[in-house]
Amino acid sequence: MKEFMLAGVSSGVGKTTVTLGILKGLANMGYQVQPYKVGPDYIDTAYHSRITKRPSRNLDSFMIPDKDSLAWSYYKWHQDADVAVVEGVMGLFDGLGTDKDCASSADIAKKLNIPVILIIDGKATSTSAAAMVHGFSTFDPDLTIAGVIVNRVASKNHYELIKGAIERYTDIEVLGYFPKNTEVELPSRHLGLIPDVEMENLEKTFAILGRLAQDSINLERLLEKVEKKEQTVGTPFQVKSYAPLRLGYAMDDAFHFYYEDNLDFLTDLGVTLIPFSPLKDESLPDADAYYFGGGFPEIYAKDLMTNVSFRASVLSAHEEGRPIYAECGGLMYLGASLEIEEENYDMVGIFDGKSVMTPRLKRFGYCEATTRVDSLFGPKGTKIRGHEFHHSVFETQEETVLNMEKSRDGEVVAEWTGGYQKGKTFASYLHVHFYQKEALLHHWLEYIREAMYGNSH
Repeated sequence: MKEFMLAGVSSGVGKTTVTLGILKGLANMGYQVQPYKVGPDYIDTAYHSRITKRPSRNLDSFMIPDKDSLAWSYYKWHQDADVAVVEGVMGLFDGLGTDKDCASSADIAKKLNIPVILIIDGKATSTSAAAMVHGFSTFDPDLTIAGVIVNRVASKNHYELIKGAIERYTDIEVLGYFPKNTEVELPSRHLGLIPDVEMENLEKTFAILGRLAQDSINLERLLEKVEKKEQTVGTPFQVKSYAPLRLGYAMDDAFHFYYEDNLDFLTDLGVTLIPFSPLKDESLPDADAYYFGGGFPEIYAKDLMTNVSFRASVLSAHEEGRPIYAECGGLMYLGASLEIEEENYDMVGIFDGKSVMTPRLKRFGYCEATTRVDSLFGPKGTKIRGHEFHHSVFETQEETVLNMEKSRDGEVVAEWTGGYQKGKTFASYLHVHFYQKEALLHHWLEYIREAMYGNSH
């Protein structure tokens, strides 16, 4: 088994571009590649999945604080793969606060014993690159940096200059480079890439990236340096069946931000998942409960509004008492309206309020919620880890049901309230990973079963 993490010295060095190129290059060479992404990212993972034809998984030590559960989220998925490739987040040691081991790529690499390939930006540098690599390679002796890839080099001569300096002043091998190439610059929005479902000609872009990786990076040498012994890891979770529960979940261009682990966890517990589209379907499918994940409903606001029959079916399901759970974009959809540049679009109307798009991020990053009422997550006082990332505010008189706080280096740096519960419908801006505490998912499923079948089970 071969495995490695591609980590940058900072955000903006082109990690994702290099990662996509290497994924495509390895796929071209006939390898079965299992991709991963460090941190709470739904967009990069979708790009990974498009190339490898395998769902990319998130590795997140804040969202999944238990080491055994984190290990399961990694080892479970590459047992039948040739190579595991992990894309880091931000810079190698950047995480939550100043602690290099708090939710950083380095933290994941050490906990899972994954060697790191360091990506540096070669633009406008030569020998100074060696000082950067030296610093990163000696900063944490418990971390294995197996090689370096230089991005955005001006020419082959420029690359040879940087490579010579790094290998003269450090003992880290330089494995290749990516040239500057405007053909393959991927556009971004809200500090991240635009979702793959909104992009055209992606296959052409992937083909170019794969060719660049194969031409300019010694992939065979890279794989020689990251061989690892097979490791067997068993599930840390309670195996229990909730069959025949049926859960409908929104899956289309407007709603597609889900942790793959959450969906698989539901399936492992015997739940039948039924995808539906608020953009295209006439009504909700028949199910015991419904799950609206995040996405970009603001991009499709007019189409969502125009699908009147579907919105009516969601409101009807709520009024019938069918449990509904919504995260972020799902909350925006379940409100009465969505305002974009002073234009209003009608939404479902379960909650009496409107989402207003804002020019700047309103919330960004990890946080912890404490429930103020009994809810699908558990009794009042249940704690939930998650993250918020949104360019909107929900203006409403509805009472909030979550106390939220953000901590950094052991200190609370922000507090607010959020989340709304009406009948059996719960919605908030919080994205939740159920591997953090399996009791959260078990309680949700018991909640659904109780709501739909009473004590008959």
